[in-house]
This record gives sequence, structure tokens and C-alpha cells, in this order.
Amino acid sequence: MNTQAALRLTRRIARQALDGIFPPRCAGCRASGHILCAACAARVEPITPPFCQLCGMPLLVPGLCQGCKFRPPALSGLRVMAQYQEPLRTCIHALKYDGNTRLAEPLGLLLAQGYRNYGLQADAIIAVPLHHERERQRGYNHARLLAEVCAANIGITLYNDLLIRHRATSAQVGLQTRERYQNVAGAFMCTPASATGALCGRNMLIIDDVCTTGATLEACAEPLFAAGAATVWGLVLARP
Repeated sequence: MNTQAALRLTRRIARQALDGIFPPRCAGCRASGHILCAACAARVEPITPPFCQLCGMPLLVPGLCQGCKFRPPALSGLRVMAQYQEPLRTCIHALKYDGNTRLAEPLGLLLAQGYRNYGLQADAIIAVPLHHERERQRGYNHARLLAEVCAANIGITLYNDLLIRHRATSAQVGLQTRERYQNVAGAFMCTPASATGALCGRNMLIIDDVCTTGATLEACAEPLFAAGAATVWGLVLARP
């Protein structure tokens, strides 16, 4: 058993022990018994075709959205599971800001379902990294927790040592599109581990919770392409 699998097993055992003492409540409706009940899970409506073939934005007819026609994203493509609306919005917020890390399990499985439904093909998975100070303050990287569950479910290796956020950035919330791109420009870099050729010719998948403009995912993709990645796709839970 590798380190990641052992860590997941330890977390699962700890959760089961805690659930026996303090039964979980659904993040969506607060009903007792499940961290995300079946009724709330059923309310998360997946994005269905037609959608933009590049950014995944829902469309009325197949093809490309106006934004991608004007400025194609610096990604091979992006796929989105659902609209950023209830109950998914509350679940993402609870995972990201309220420390409800148990939500990584059902939400990560939702990403795995999207990977299969969209027919994505990846050789390796990377989570959008947090700056080390932000991760220290929060205590975890929510994107990595999601990626761990997704990667384990679809059987693809998750790499945590290939990409880092070497420059602290402001929160993207509240910034305009141009400001978002400026905020994360040059914030990510590949680590020395990538210099061994680990990325050369490989198909990479970047996982995050929410995509608004795509600025963060594109900033992550830039050094991956520079290190030799053949394709870089994004997969996220939701977008506004």
C-alpha cells in the first residue's frame, strides 16, 4: 500500500469512528446520517451537451462559445461538472472554508464520474497548489483532497511534487477578469522533479473546485506545457 492509499485508509477509519459518536449532517439540508444525502446529491445537475468544446460552458448549439472564439484558453480543454448553484455551492464552501473535509469524498467521486462521462484521458493528475502559507493557515489543500479521491477512483496517479505555487497571490474572489489573470501570472512553477522528464509527452489533468475565468488553471498549465506536457486539461466541480 502506497503512502496516499494508507493516508486515505487512516482518514476513513477516523471518520467512521467519529461518525459513530457524532453522526454527520448533510451539508446541503442538514439532515442527519450522511455528509451529503441522496436527495441533495440528486439535486446536483450535471452539465449536459451542447457545451463549448474548449471551456465547457453550456451552449444552445454545439461548437465554441464567443469567449473562446475571441481568446482560446491556454489549456487543451476544460470540463465542468455542474453550475455553481445549490446545494453544490454550499458543499464547496463548506469544504473550502469551513473545514468540512469529509465532503471531499462525495465531491471527489463526482469529479471521477465527470472524468468518465466526458471521456477524458490522462496519464497523471495534479491538484491546483496552494501557496505554502495559505495551506498552513487552512490546514489542508481542498483541491488536493478532491484530487486524491478522484485519482483513487479512476486509478490514475496523483502527483503532488511536480507543480508549486511559489508566489503568494490575493484571493481571486471580487477581481475582474483582467485582474484575475494578472494576479496569478507567473505564480506557478514546476519543481526540480519535473526536470527528470516526468512530464515529457504526458497528458496531464488539473483538478480544482470552481472555475470562474480559467485564469488559475491557465497559469498552472503554462509551466506544465513548458516542461513538455503533451496536453493539459482542467476538470472542476462547478463554474458560475
